[in-house]
Amino acid sequence: MTEENITPAAGEAKAPVQEMPKVHKFLVGEKVGMTQVFGPDGSLYGVTVVKVGPCRVAYTRTKEKDGYQAVCLGFGHKKDKSANAAEKGLAKKIGIQPIRHLREFRVNDLSGAEQGQVAGVERFAEGEYVDLQAISKGKGFAGGMKRYNFRGGPASHGASDRERAPGSLGSRRSLGRVLPGQRMAGHMGMDTVTVQKVKIIKIIPQEQLLLVNGGVPGAKGITLCVTSTVKKVPKPPVVVAGKKGKKDAAKPAAKKPAAK
Repeated sequence: MTEENITPAAGEAKAPVQEMPKVHKFLVGEKVGMTQVFGPDGSLYGVTVVKVGPCRVAYTRTKEKDGYQAVCLGFGHKKDKSANAAEKGLAKKIGIQPIRHLREFRVNDLSGAEQGQVAGVERFAEGEYVDLQAISKGKGFAGGMKRYNFRGGPASHGASDRERAPGSLGSRRSLGRVLPGQRMAGHMGMDTVTVQKVKIIKIIPQEQLLLVNGGVPGAKGITLCVTSTVKKVPKPPVVVAGKKGKKDAAKPAAKKPAAK
């Protein structure tokens, strides 16, 4: 999948592709798995490997025509027989194979983004912080203790059938029904989850891979959206000069002799 989502369709000539402006810090990719790497400081990090791009700009939304501004990125491709008429029409307009995943990103300024451009992992740098969004793993039907971390009931004095019970809910009943929002057993997982301010430990541009610190939502192969973080990032450490450096800085510069 290194070049598959920018491969021209059958019978299309391969034209030079323009890169999307790097001011747009977002990409679409998939979760590959987890591993361990050593950082620049020699520390060992548990990282998630995310394959992002190369992505194609499928289309753009403008405020004049659509009421809002956005850039839609496409990742991966599918066979022609698996695509519907709209997907085939979009692929023909760009001159590539039908796109598998499409994601829109709202922007305040389009800043030169146009249909058909390519976006790769080069728009991010090691040490930057990003936000990652994906669908979490499905857990099926779960009880209150697993779903909401309830403590459970006492495990003694014959209360064998109440150890994992959710407890009383009489205060949340009205008109013969349970009010919305009551924490009870039910379907768990398959939610849209975002992890914020995740540090990029390493970038492998040859394979379009991002190695980010820690875990990210979803199972292997899930589609991810990677954006520049909206959180406040820590500033780089300030280098403090030594005592000798302070003395040299405090010493006034020697005056040059006046020209005769």
